[in-house]
Amino acid sequence: MSEGTLYEKVWDRHAVTELPTGQSQLFVGLHLVHEVTSPQAFGMLEERGLDVAYPERTHATVDHIVPTADQSRPYSDDAAEEMMAELEANVGEADIDFDDPTTGRQGIVHVVGPERGLTQPGMTIVCGDSHTATHGAFGALAFGIGTSQIRDVLATGCVAMEKQQVRRIEVTGELGDGVTPKDVILTVIRKLGTDGGVGYVYEYGGEAVEAMDMAGRMSICNMSIEGGARAGYVNPDETTFEYLRGRDDVPEGETFEELREYWASVASEPDAEYDDVVTIDGDDLEPTVTWGTTPGQSVGVSEPIPAPGDLPADKRDTARSAQAHMDVEPGDTMAGYPVDVAFLGSCTNARLPDLREAAAVVRGREVHDDVRAMVVPGSQRVKAAAEAEGLDDVFTEAGFDWRNAGCSMCLGMNEDQLVGDERCASSSNRNFVGRQGSKEGRTVLMSPPMVAAAAVEGEVTDVRELEPVPEVRA
Repeated sequence: MSEGTLYEKVWDRHAVTELPTGQSQLFVGLHLVHEVTSPQAFGMLEERGLDVAYPERTHATVDHIVPTADQSRPYSDDAAEEMMAELEANVGEADIDFDDPTTGRQGIVHVVGPERGLTQPGMTIVCGDSHTATHGAFGALAFGIGTSQIRDVLATGCVAMEKQQVRRIEVTGELGDGVTPKDVILTVIRKLGTDGGVGYVYEYGGEAVEAMDMAGRMSICNMSIEGGARAGYVNPDETTFEYLRGRDDVPEGETFEELREYWASVASEPDAEYDDVVTIDGDDLEPTVTWGTTPGQSVGVSEPIPAPGDLPADKRDTARSAQAHMDVEPGDTMAGYPVDVAFLGSCTNARLPDLREAAAVVRGREVHDDVRAMVVPGSQRVKAAAEAEGLDDVFTEAGFDWRNAGCSMCLGMNEDQLVGDERCASSSNRNFVGRQGSKEGRTVLMSPPMVAAAAVEGEVTDVRELEPVPEVRA
């Protein structure tokens, strides 16, 4: 087993006891709650006459069902309004801090936690959402949990878990122009498979990862779950500490310096031992897009789509089905694949740096006549910051729809959905059949700048091939 890693350090510091099942009972430092997976858990507590054990360690927001066009109440969708009302009642009764849309702090739970500074190195973090792995970017152990586990955490402040192995994913070199952290994680999943991480947590490192900002690190940790890993994390460093400095829920002054010292101490030791090490050459990567119906079915934008017969035997039938659904042919490249919808958003890629990168591509251009395009900021604060920089004007002048914060078309639980067999260039994290609201719809995962390029060209386009638009001076 691995030794000296951040995973062991944080796990051991939060382990309360070993259970008869062989699992560890872990104390939870932060429990994030949203409107879709929590109502049943609160109901279970009420049935047993139990209170929330640590309301001060619990934080709620609304993201999955909240409309992004018109957020006036009551919501037009009765089910969405019911879930919202249930969450309001539950958090009010338990005295849980709640970032609702009236606060100016509402947003996707995995955007809100970090931007408030609730997410910190060395913590254990859980949420009833698989993409909780996002918070590992800060050097935390962050896990998605199910409804019965949400109940347990609300009632006891603890969760039962099995210890995993640790795989170090070393991304060497320097990412080239147009290559983003999204391309890195799609490459990792392509190389290791959607089930390659089963039984592991992923530790991401190497020169390319160390050079990423926190938004980039969150993107790669976010999609660890798509590779089958239980969690993913990056060791905390100066980039982490400076991001956290001055955040709402981060102490200042001497207390911050004491915390900073502790945060640095949880990083993996230089001589840490891992159960497995995988190396990826960042210099060799190019913008990457999916051709199929899993995040592992991807290629560089200039690479040919593989023939099913060239894949491992257990991948061939899935590949044939995926290629039929996506209407792609082996040997073709994804460059030139027509798109009807462009979606910039999700907990993977809806932070301010993501929007800046996309806006840089869009500026001075117009959305293709055959494309409907939308931008959904990850939180109200991201939206406000983007508007302060004029990014909303860049997008709207180009023909994008500028929306309010929420999960939106990533999973299509509100009105933002694909229609019929529309093809979508998406900065989200999943592309299985029906994910974006239509069983006939087709999703191509890619980075924010690649989504922007597809929106203006009307087809999947290598963003590196777009000529800069000359700046117009008055």
